[in-house]
Amino acid sequence: MSQLEIRNLHIAIGEKEIVKGLSLTIKSGEVHAVMGPNGTGKSTLSKAIAGHPDYTITGGDVLLDGVSILEKEADERARAGLFLAFQYPSEIPGVSIANFLRAAQQARMAEGEEIDASAYYKRLYSKMDLLKIDRKFTSRSVNEGFSGGEKKRCEILQMAMLEPQFALMDETDSGRDIDALRIVADGVNAMRGPNLGVLLITHYQRLLDYIVPDHVHVMWDGRLVKSGDKSLALELEAKGYDWVKKEFAFANS
Repeated sequence: MSQLEIRNLHIAIGEKEIVKGLSLTIKSGEVHAVMGPNGTGKSTLSKAIAGHPDYTITGGDVLLDGVSILEKEADERARAGLFLAFQYPSEIPGVSIANFLRAAQQARMAEGEEIDASAYYKRLYSKMDLLKIDRKFTSRSVNEGFSGGEKKRCEILQMAMLEPQFALMDETDSGRDIDALRIVADGVNAMRGPNLGVLLITHYQRLLDYIVPDHVHVMWDGRLVKSGDKSLALELEAKGYDWVKKEFAFANS
């Protein structure tokens, strides 16, 4: 069983501290949802773990199977088993989805080892069928001219092909209609199992109707201030975040 351990993590952007001593352990097979209003540090957390250069880790550690990843570059973290699904995926003009995914897979293989083209396309098409992505998309440039839902589905396709140990999913419900949300959730649920751990970042409970988490955490002011099961997400949907803020303020007064 693999484990992603976040120990007393502090993250800053420039001189401003955003994440202020956050600890969380995710084991393979688990889905952890982190909820909270805008500006609490949710996206900062996922991007910093993945190695985004705009974020500086000023304290604490992140361990993958007991080994710190903080000295690794972003591509090394990806090869070690991390995957980040962005809130706003970028367009890559001139690079087809098929070639992009093939290059990504090739980069993770041993030197001198080559991808078998026939087996690659067979696997790619099976994943596309699972996510209800038209096969003609393989010739389109990555995310270029895609709707919001199509961009997100393509990121889930990347995740399905790369088979990471841990997926950091940054607001996968952002800008998506209910039908696309179901398709993406079906894809995530199809990959869910003992070899994948998921950190799912979201504002809203609706995504958790389709991807049911094992654990739910509330993030406020750069910290995880409350944890529970799926029922906590339902309570947040009904009552908002003010009561959590008040509990946190009272506990720290």
